[in-house]
Parts: sequence; C-alpha cells; structure tokens
Amino acid sequence: MESKRFLEMASVQDQMEVKFRLTDGSDIGPKTFPAATSVATLKESVIAQWPKEKENGPRTVKDVKLISAGKILENNKTLGECQSPLCDVPGGVTTMHVVVQPPPLEKEKKIINEPKQNKCLEEGMTLFSDGIGIEKVVDILMDESSW
Repeated sequence: MESKRFLEMASVQDQMEVKFRLTDGSDIGPKTFPAATSVATLKESVIAQWPKEKENGPRTVKDVKLISAGKILENNKTLGECQSPLCDVPGGVTTMHVVVQPPPLEKEKKIINEPKQNKCLEEGMTLFSDGIGIEKVVDILMDESSW
C-alpha cells in the first residue's frame, strides 16, 4: 500500500501544471506537462495556443522568452530543471511569464546591418578630399573657438 502511494507521488512529481501569463495579464492554460519537457517545447505550446485575436503573436521559438521565478529559461533546459523550490509548490500551478520579441521589420534589419559611420571620421575625410592638409586639420582641431 505504501509503495503504491510512493509511486503515485513520484508520477505526480514527474508532471507539472503550468500556466503562461501574457503581458496583458491574460493566461494560456493551465496545462500539465511532463517534467522532462524542454523549454523549447513549452514555447512551441505557447505559440500553438496563442489567442488568435491578439496581435503581434510569436511566430518562432526565438520570438518567445519564458520567465519563471525571475529567471529567463533556456531552450535546452527541462521543466524539471527549471523548478524553483521557493516558488513551485508540488501539486500547484506554476506561472511562467511570456515576453514576445518579434523579429525586426525589413527596414529595421537594413539599418541594423548597415555599418555605422563615425561622424568625426566622415568630416575629416571631407576635409582631406577638399585638399586641406593634415597641418590645417590639426590647426582647426586645436582652435578652441571652433568648438
């Protein structure tokens, strides 16, 4: 009888009930997952269950961050490895916060990929291309009135 109870408790501990709190305060779940479930699989579950009426939903696992007990969870960790003894009560519901970071728009990608130009270097190159020698550039830089 006692061994049966131990096995029941062990199987309960191998399962976790999780709900996902969205930034607007609404929830997805709760849903029961095996403790061996990877964080990446949890993210896939969030994407699959994302409310259709909400805009800017995540499209890929990379768009989603899950936070539990104040920690951002890594994709390769399991649910069991992410348990917090202080926050996750056995048999209780674990709340994970969902943060969605959509990929940058095409316009933003172009801006990000363009090399940044140093304004001072740019102006210096203009001076040299105008035929001003290095001595003149030094004089201009040393002249305090031009600052």
